[in-house]
Amino acid sequence: MATWEQRRVGRTALHVTSLGLGTATMGGSRIPMTSEARLTLVDAAWNAGVRYVDTAPFYGVGAAERATGDALRNRPRDEWVLSTKVGRLLRPRSGGVGATDGRLAPLPFEVQYNYSYDGIMRSVEDSYQRLGLAKIDILFVHDIGEYQHGKEANAAHIKVLRESGYRALEELKRTGVISAFGLGVNEKAVLIDVLGWGEWDVFLLAGRYTLLEQAPLDDLLPMCVTRGTSIVVGGPLNSGILAGRDTWNYAAAPPDIVARVNAIRAVCDAHKVPLPAAALQFPLAHPAVAAVIPGPRSAEEFEENLKLIRQPIPSALWAELRDKQLLHPEAPTPS
Repeated sequence: MATWEQRRVGRTALHVTSLGLGTATMGGSRIPMTSEARLTLVDAAWNAGVRYVDTAPFYGVGAAERATGDALRNRPRDEWVLSTKVGRLLRPRSGGVGATDGRLAPLPFEVQYNYSYDGIMRSVEDSYQRLGLAKIDILFVHDIGEYQHGKEANAAHIKVLRESGYRALEELKRTGVISAFGLGVNEKAVLIDVLGWGEWDVFLLAGRYTLLEQAPLDDLLPMCVTRGTSIVVGGPLNSGILAGRDTWNYAAAPPDIVARVNAIRAVCDAHKVPLPAAALQFPLAHPAVAAVIPGPRSAEEFEENLKLIRQPIPSALWAELRDKQLLHPEAPTPS
């Protein structure tokens, strides 16, 4: 079993393994997954020394939380860290078949957004029941921002979070129910916004600080270092494009993204390094990053990721990417 570096979450006493397990795929919303396959995946991560697991009510509208709780329940509680999310309540689906957003819906629920004090408190209680666990370590406010809601609707959601929901997060931390809180989103703009009015321990940022994209180096990441806010990097493979698939941001990748990925791949090939190996290792070099949490689709895919994240990478690869302007000039790189 590997021993992963334990990295501190913000300025809290909580530490997470630098490699975590994302469970979006365990929800079965895009690719069906059996209960046995879910448990086998968590077992593979556990046996590899991973001790940080992230989940959410949205993943499979409850299915991922149920599976996560089943997989962790009988393991020593002081040995692992769990994060889940708030901002969506699950309501029984009335009429029709499947989810209204086109995803597969393993459980018969649909989403109702609620970023209020009462909504967050209700979400935590609901998560306890789905998980079958008595402790959640980190709460992320899930998918708030213009990327998800559009400008007008998001302004209303942010107002509710700032004036009501944030108080719930503070109370939950102050009373020891949770150890840390932040946002879990796919965009940097909302994180910069909330840093202006709140104290946040950690952000889960999916797909925006990767080998393909490093725009947060210009603003968000320096702010996080100054404020002592950690980053958990979700989607380090940019929803598949850095792993040989054709998806980026959960949809078909546009030509300019494909061209950039091909240029990065050519450099990796020249140094005999698989592209996903460089992609999985790159984010961990930044001092604000506490963990990277790929979301493998199976235990076999997890094992493949494990080999990639341990792959030796020569410093010349990072230097060539920088020389060819395929890497931000100020991006820290693994040594």
